[in-house]
Amino acid sequence: MSNSTLTSNPAIITIDGASGAGKGTLTTRLADTLGYAMLDSGALYRIVGFMANEQGLLDDNSDDTLLEEKLANLTQSLTIHFQKAKQNSEHISVIVNEQDISDFIRTEKVGEYASKVAVFPKVRTALLDLQKNMAVGVKGLVADGRDMGTVVFPNAPLKIYLVASAQARAERRFNQLKNAGKTADYNEVLAQIIARDERDSSRAVAPAKPADDAIVIDSSVLNAEQVFAQVWQLCQERLCQERNLV
Repeated sequence: MSNSTLTSNPAIITIDGASGAGKGTLTTRLADTLGYAMLDSGALYRIVGFMANEQGLLDDNSDDTLLEEKLANLTQSLTIHFQKAKQNSEHISVIVNEQDISDFIRTEKVGEYASKVAVFPKVRTALLDLQKNMAVGVKGLVADGRDMGTVVFPNAPLKIYLVASAQARAERRFNQLKNAGKTADYNEVLAQIIARDERDSSRAVAPAKPADDAIVIDSSVLNAEQVFAQVWQLCQERLCQERNLV
């Protein structure tokens, strides 16, 4: 199969599901193993928020209509690339306009910037177009998010939806914070996860739910290796059989 065939019709794997279910780890390993591009959709609003602040747009005194136009234009101008972080194979580096901003966009302050830009419909539309364009000109794409299989790539040949109990995800997050030397309270982490699940499942726009043709995998009692093994088998069945890509 020629490279032109691959790039004109890329294979797309969507990895949706709840926070803490293991989407990021699975996405990174799949993309690395297959040689596919990655999309970490959860970072996109943070990227736009960070870049908007860098350009002074969040201190702009323009009315909301003009600000929305400026933010949409900014979003459309961004060149975003995700890659496996060299120092940690489970983490994803964020490259925007050829600058690594990975260390900047995970802060609480940038989370506030993300919330400010996320309210504008034209920003959401621009990000939808940006995500779809990330599948252009690549061999394949592994897309991590919450609505990748339902909204962004509804025709993807392989859709995975990872679930895990709130307790299992809270324990993982709690241990992650402790290992990073941060103070954490398990009950508080659990309450935050339950509240976020409720918001995600009940929101009016793109509620968190599996696509009708998604394969649901419960990672509550599975480690990352076991989840990968299951999904790798599905890759063999879906992609190798249909397209001879793996």
